[in-house]
Amino acid sequence: MPQSQRVFVPSTVDLEAFQRELKALREQLDASLGEADAAHLRKIERWGRLATLLGVATCWLAPNPLSAAALSLGRSTRWLLMHHVGHRGYDRVPGVPDSRTSRGFARGRRRFLDWLDWMLPEAWVFEHNVLHHSHTGEEADPDLLERNAEGKLRGTPQPLALRYLLLALLALTWRASYYAPETLSALRRKGRRDGSGLSRAEVWELVTRCYAPYAAFYFVLFPALFLPLGLWAAFSALCNSVLADVLTSLHTFLVVGPNHTGEDLYRFDAPPKSRGARYVQQVVGSANYRTGGDLNDFAHLWLNYQIEHHLWPDLPMLKYREVQPKVRALCEKYGVPYVQESVWTRVRKMVDIVVGKASMRRLAPDALSGDAGAHRPEVQAPGGELGGMGAEEPA
Repeated sequence: MPQSQRVFVPSTVDLEAFQRELKALREQLDASLGEADAAHLRKIERWGRLATLLGVATCWLAPNPLSAAALSLGRSTRWLLMHHVGHRGYDRVPGVPDSRTSRGFARGRRRFLDWLDWMLPEAWVFEHNVLHHSHTGEEADPDLLERNAEGKLRGTPQPLALRYLLLALLALTWRASYYAPETLSALRRKGRRDGSGLSRAEVWELVTRCYAPYAAFYFVLFPALFLPLGLWAAFSALCNSVLADVLTSLHTFLVVGPNHTGEDLYRFDAPPKSRGARYVQQVVGSANYRTGGDLNDFAHLWLNYQIEHHLWPDLPMLKYREVQPKVRALCEKYGVPYVQESVWTRVRKMVDIVVGKASMRRLAPDALSGDAGAHRPEVQAPGGELGGMGAEEPA
């Protein structure tokens, strides 16, 4: 029987021992940081640049799926880099320049060089790194899909077919239609928006600082660069750029959405009462996909190591692959469910939750007994409101 299907008895988990062994693993990882991690980061960024180059070199010929897919992969790679660099994953790696650490990547004007997307980098950092990682699966988690879908796609009288259609439209547009306003409001309100509408000031900022720069660059400036080759070339570049945006939203939705959603994953009615309990909640509230190999991991945007990432958000990509079998073995040893399935299986389970065909498991407030140690990650860091660029777990 797969480990994730076994009966989970939270009270039987030795939280102190589980925490102690995870801490020892982390110390081994920290001691092994080196040039291999820096070289791997350069390699993955180079793959993204090559995809973009292929898309740019061919996008003017005619609207076509190859150019759009290449441009899309290049844009998705920037998100991948922002995710791991923004989490301080390379801040302590020897030889990595400041521009590839949380101190420099996508900061200020470097947004236009490193990660120009529909959302503000600093808003995404606060919503994701601070709120989501500090409150995974709790009511304060802005990315709790089961709750977010209530009254919209879940628990409504709409026909099931219509709910599927609306979810598909969301998947194709979610970076602009959902994530940009949600991250911006989270930053400005210092917490989850809780269903209320955007203020006038937030709408203005959303249009002028989020939507306008992205649209101007990718849908105006980019196709205009091909005007010397003729109107058809510029039109083709525009079509491929628009299609690339849709593909990027679809790609990221398929690997982001299922990470914490499914009938075999838990949501939590209260914050963890100890460090050990927090580790357990991060594991049982997350799911991995198939792991191993740069091509496979790149296709999953390195979100296939979600369990390990939520235990230690501030590690380089390569370290997640190294530690994944060891974390799984520890979970097996201590009876902690470790969910790992194909991304397509996880997408199906996510869809069932969102449209109301299934429900997530709940972990009662006192299900995990307490042990010593703080239960919240440190989320304040140098840099004022951008503190918490990784919601790292203290050593």
